[in-house]
Amino acid sequence: MTNKINIMEFNIVDVLSVFMVLFAVIDIFGSIPLIIDIKSKGNKIEAVKTTLISFLILTLFLFVGEALLKVFGVDIESFAIAGSFIIFFLALEMVLGIELFKGNTETDSASIVPLAFPIIAGAGSITTLLSLRSEYSYLNIMIALFLNMLVVFAVLKSTKYIENFLGQTGITILRKIFGIILLSIAIKLFMSNLAESISNHFPGLMEKIG
Repeated sequence: MTNKINIMEFNIVDVLSVFMVLFAVIDIFGSIPLIIDIKSKGNKIEAVKTTLISFLILTLFLFVGEALLKVFGVDIESFAIAGSFIIFFLALEMVLGIELFKGNTETDSASIVPLAFPIIAGAGSITTLLSLRSEYSYLNIMIALFLNMLVVFAVLKSTKYIENFLGQTGITILRKIFGIILLSIAIKLFMSNLAESISNHFPGLMEKIG
């Protein structure tokens, strides 16, 4: 499917929608306990470096991701459907308090690995960006991504204060709320892209169903 949305079409509602999606997927507030744990092991976290590298990784993948998919013969709808499953399982982690995606946090330079990648700019956020391309313009996605990076920077600079303010209970509640939002988003992405994929591969089928 070619992107039918004007790449420079600004829409504040779309920006807020994309912001909420990325905010929930990146889940920087939910990562506060992990960030504090990394610091407690003597690792130095540079907020500016982590934020810039995360933004660079996500931006590059946003613009070259489709080209990479074409190399493997995968269309954006199929990737978006796969992405909806990733988002779904991420949401299950948040709502049920289970761990499905495991990473290695043992490193001397925590600003880049594992914080920038894969905690912030990980498989979930990268997949989500590519999935969102089928629904929103590049401009709205970039603005929402930039705003999320500002939140990431602010959190990294003030993790101790945020943890003291919210407490473990507050952080847990926040994760569960955004987990439920993610579940809804995953279902929406799956349904919309499944219909588009069927329409592209089997043009007459949707007309017969309709």
